[in-house]
Amino acid sequence: MIRFYILLIFFLISFLAIFKAPEYHLWLLAIAVTEFPLVFFSITLLLTLTGFWAGKYQLAGTILGAITMVIFLSPIVRAYWVAKAVKQDMFASLHEVNGKSTVVAYPSDQRAPFSFFNLLSKQDTIPYRTFTYVNYKNAALKLDFYPAQDNGADVILPRPCVIVVHGGSWAGGDSKQLPELNSYLAWKGYNVAAINYRLAPKWKTPAPVEDLQAAIAYLKENADQLHIDTRNFVLLGRSAGAQIALLAAYTMHDLAVKGVIDFYGPADMVWGYSVPSSPLIMDSRKVMIDYIGGTYSDEPQEYFNCSPVEFVTKSSVPTLMIHGMNDVLVSPEHCRRLIKKLKQNGVKYYWLQLPWATHGFDYNLNGPGGQLSTYAVETFINTVTE
Repeated sequence: MIRFYILLIFFLISFLAIFKAPEYHLWLLAIAVTEFPLVFFSITLLLTLTGFWAGKYQLAGTILGAITMVIFLSPIVRAYWVAKAVKQDMFASLHEVNGKSTVVAYPSDQRAPFSFFNLLSKQDTIPYRTFTYVNYKNAALKLDFYPAQDNGADVILPRPCVIVVHGGSWAGGDSKQLPELNSYLAWKGYNVAAINYRLAPKWKTPAPVEDLQAAIAYLKENADQLHIDTRNFVLLGRSAGAQIALLAAYTMHDLAVKGVIDFYGPADMVWGYSVPSSPLIMDSRKVMIDYIGGTYSDEPQEYFNCSPVEFVTKSSVPTLMIHGMNDVLVSPEHCRRLIKKLKQNGVKYYWLQLPWATHGFDYNLNGPGGQLSTYAVETFINTVTE
């Protein structure tokens, strides 16, 4: 009897692998369900196997357990489905101009976008150094620098640099957020600088964009010491950090910035204010008011000024968007609206859509969403840098 009710609870939890979370704590649970599916599958399997000794509801519990296990495994199955097309789709999207490929042939790429066995692996980390990159009158900002790993090369050559901008609703988070990707990219031969920036509500937009510009200036000034190729920067942001990275990429007009990577970020702040997220998840309007300095009716121009979609031009840099279709904090509609502008201006882009994933899915770099997004990030950087 107890076994049946526990399995029923897990059955209800498994729905988070299919449907959007209706509440904040369930959203956090949804990240675990979709990106650690083997953990939930294994627990359910053990509960189901106890049916051999169970009394009442033995058959019903066993059937319920079997259905629940299938649902828990669904992100893995769907990840394989997405992985089948992602190589060719990315290649076509990032190498086509006016519908025609700019290269002769599809290159050989032995990397697998997704592997079941990688779900069980552990990501190695590397040491980083922390530097103060700008001193304001009332704030000193630091960045964590992960040097490119050249695997024992006698001469350390300048390498491209990825600048990572953390999320946290513009009011929280720091450079230590989700560091596993930083180490991964460093192992692949890229320098990575994860930055801190001035936070709301004390500081308003465009302060974080100014901080990102200051970080680029610092990295250029210290390029010789840090072995940075100053011709090749890529901006990467998560959530609120993606809005900062996109806005900087589209407004700086810096030829050294070769591309921008948007992890589930708000690209249209005007539309985002008009269609807020569920208050059971987050008060998104208050978050935006704290960052921008007022409601849309009070500050319409400021909402326009911090909307990346409004600054896309024909000279904008290639853009990679990565978004879970079950995101309950930042709607995938932001990607659709940004893509419309990118298409109108002939800007190269790719949108990696993860049907099962929610906001923050890349918490586990080796989960279904984590593996696919890491593959897309590495492929994008390889493509846009020289």
